Amino acid sequence: MDLFLNNVSFLIVDGIAYGMVLFVISIGLAITMGLMRVVNLAHGSFAAFGGYIGIKAVNELGVPFPVGLMIAFSGTFLVSIVLERLLYVHLYKASELKQVLMTVGVILVSIASFNLAFGAQSLPVKLPPYLTGPVDLGFREVPSYRVFLIAVGLAMMIGLWLLLDRTRFGAQIRAAVDNRHMAESMGIDVMRLFTITFALGSGMAGLGGALGAEILPLEPVYAFKHLLTFLIVVSVAGFGNIKAVAVVSLILGVIDTAGRYFVPAYGAFVIYLTMIAILLWRPNGLFSKT
Repeated sequence: MDLFLNNVSFLIVDGIAYGMVLFVISIGLAITMGLMRVVNLAHGSFAAFGGYIGIKAVNELGVPFPVGLMIAFSGTFLVSIVLERLLYVHLYKASELKQVLMTVGVILVSIASFNLAFGAQSLPVKLPPYLTGPVDLGFREVPSYRVFLIAVGLAMMIGLWLLLDRTRFGAQIRAAVDNRHMAESMGIDVMRLFTITFALGSGMAGLGGALGAEILPLEPVYAFKHLLTFLIVVSVAGFGNIKAVAVVSLILGVIDTAGRYFVPAYGAFVIYLTMIAILLWRPNGLFSKT
């Protein structure tokens, strides 16, 4: 019985920590696809970029880990503004095929760039001492970094909820999602909103890439390797449904962790089977009204 409870607690803690990483990365994709109607398959490239620059700053420059996370977010935020103005702005009225082809091209360029700049091997993560030991929860000890991921993820959820539900900026985003033309007629600069939203979502992805580097190793093929996972979160949650992304990320994080633990030979397929079952039941997303 004790062994069973120990295994269950391990799966829950690890699954929730993994789910938090999925949420921080995928929320930006949900926002851009829901608001901007752009199929940005290169979202994982922004996560990898933020992860690389943040972890490199920690490993080689010796900056504190929290500062490295800030570098991951701010660096990706700034770079994404440039790319949005140069590349993505041309996709807003383009067909889905053109969006897919261009963003796949961005992935290919990012893979070559990361391979040239950071090498072909996965980047190791040097965590500070206070994040490497165990934390006693009373019923068992868990890695402190998992607790840190859960705490940061909860803080991001609350922060985004306040931003999107309690500020004028959030109201403008919701208005543009519901009816872009009406929002424009009310004086909302939708294109400027797109740029800020795209940068915010990309910055979140960069932060998630650095946060989750221990769970999702940083390597040049990161964007392709984890693309399907990020798309699963968004498709099951429903495009533009921010709150649903949080719930679905946690559910899929626990399910994926459990699948890899109980059936390691086929664990990677568990999350795909879950997605198929949910979308057959709710084609528009788990929390859609139809």
